[in-house]
Amino acid sequence: MLVLKDYVGSVYGGLGHLLLDYYQLKQLEVPKKLLAIQNLECFDFVLWRELLTTLDQQLQRPALGLEIAQLVEVKHLGIIGYLTLSSETLGEAFMRYHDYHRLIYDGGPLQLQWEGDYVSIGWAEVPFNLNTQLTDEIAIALMTEFIKTIVQDPRGVQLYEVHFQHPMPKKISLYEQHFRCKVRFSQAKNQVLVHVSELSMPLKQGDQTLQKLLMQQANALLEKFPHSTLIDQQLQQAILIGLQKNLFQIEHIAEQMNFSVRQLQRHLQKQGKTYQQRMQEIRCMMAMQYLKDPHLSLQETAMLLGYSEQSAFQRAFKQWTKLTPQQWRLESISMS
Repeated sequence: MLVLKDYVGSVYGGLGHLLLDYYQLKQLEVPKKLLAIQNLECFDFVLWRELLTTLDQQLQRPALGLEIAQLVEVKHLGIIGYLTLSSETLGEAFMRYHDYHRLIYDGGPLQLQWEGDYVSIGWAEVPFNLNTQLTDEIAIALMTEFIKTIVQDPRGVQLYEVHFQHPMPKKISLYEQHFRCKVRFSQAKNQVLVHVSELSMPLKQGDQTLQKLLMQQANALLEKFPHSTLIDQQLQQAILIGLQKNLFQIEHIAEQMNFSVRQLQRHLQKQGKTYQQRMQEIRCMMAMQYLKDPHLSLQETAMLLGYSEQSAFQRAFKQWTKLTPQQWRLESISMS
């Protein structure tokens, strides 16, 4: 049987910031172990569990995880938060959360499954002896709280049921009041059930969305191309957004621009370019921009550029610049 010391999962460093925010809000003395992880990109799940257990024993508050999760902001979720913000519907947001969930917690995959008229978003592979009710309720509440803040409908998302693996705690009413649905315990897996009709719910497109950021980046890139046209601007914006959603094939990009594939190819041919060359130019320039941000890890940068693996991004970057991303980042820092 798997024992605790064998576990190698990790959680995103932003969750350490979230927990620190809770300590400071409640004016509690911050543990040294929590302070020590504030500058880390990620840290061991075992330490996350230990920090939460210590706080739980100190406060002995029912539904503590729900209380902590209410403080969640996009900064606590990192890239996955911004990618979720870039979505247009709730269904797309859940897909982004599913695709990049390992940036928050890499110990067990997030599963999306259809169960009749409902969609299940759940975790089934985290060893039961390693998680606690507190770690589980934070994991679910973080997702549902963040989603709640970005849907257009002021009534929010109507969940059907929430399931937890651990036995029923005291004051189950706190859970049902928080999630506004039936909450079941001692279940086979931790999951949220949502009716399929909810998936088409539109999301807010506020000033802080990734689309606006990408458009600003696209405009900045255009300054490097003095002879660019409106079509070039539309193409760059479509590619930048497409990279985030892993939908950057020429067929999809042409559709977004209301072009046929042949029309887009002819436009690029006049510039002596292929679509693949143009996309790689944008990838290279954006890679350099992302690498200048010390808060973005190489893995996050690879994800933003549409690479499923960090190693593929590193190989491509070396072909573009003759340097590894790490070498380029160090040189950029030393020159600034």
